[in-house]
Amino acid sequence: MSIADLPTVNALLNGTAATLLVTGFFLIRSGKREAHRRVMTSAFACSILFLVSYLVYHAEVGSVRFQGTGTVRTVYLSILLTHTVLAAAVPFLAVATIVLARRERFDSHRRLARVTLPVWLYVSVTGVVIYLMLYRMPF
Repeated sequence: MSIADLPTVNALLNGTAATLLVTGFFLIRSGKREAHRRVMTSAFACSILFLVSYLVYHAEVGSVRFQGTGTVRTVYLSILLTHTVLAAAVPFLAVATIVLARRERFDSHRRLARVTLPVWLYVSVTGVVIYLMLYRMPF
């Protein structure tokens, strides 16, 4: 694997995290607490691996400019802006949510998870969308 493969790896990690987040949501709604814990821990691990890979890639390559113009550029930049702002919050939200669960403060965990899940899911999904737009759209 080369440094050029990391954007694809990052998209796969984001997609996997999104899938695990949705799975974890349905597991907890079904009362499967231990399965939920394992799946959410896996989602967190995917996100950590993503962050490391992302930082390595951009330390080597720098920023990558979107080549599209017009409306598609505006759409891309809008997604990128919301993704970036919310991505900065995800590590703090995820860690706080996990800590509350580990301390068995489930009422607080549940309240914070109602914010963390949609933000984290949005960031994971838009990460894949950004990858597709940046690296796979023909220009």
